[in-house]
Amino acid sequence: MADLGPLLWEAATIMVTGMVVVFLFLSILIYLVTLLAKFAPKDAPSASVANKPSSTAVNHNGVQPEIVAAISAAVHQYRRQKA
Repeated sequence: MADLGPLLWEAATIMVTGMVVVFLFLSILIYLVTLLAKFAPKDAPSASVANKPSSTAVNHNGVQPEIVAAISAAVHQYRRQKA
């Protein structure tokens, strides 16, 4: 059989090189995200959006009536086709 020493050494070199590249990439990414967080303005909720009530009616479960009607119609049509 062929000597596996050089093949294992090459595989280890490629593995270590890949790990170093990934580590460096992630380190640079973390640094850039942290830097962006320092310079980017923080989002402040506007008072007009927060106090404006919704124009559509919402039932006590938080689901809009149009969505309930669409789901009910789909279930009714499915049951009618399968019966």
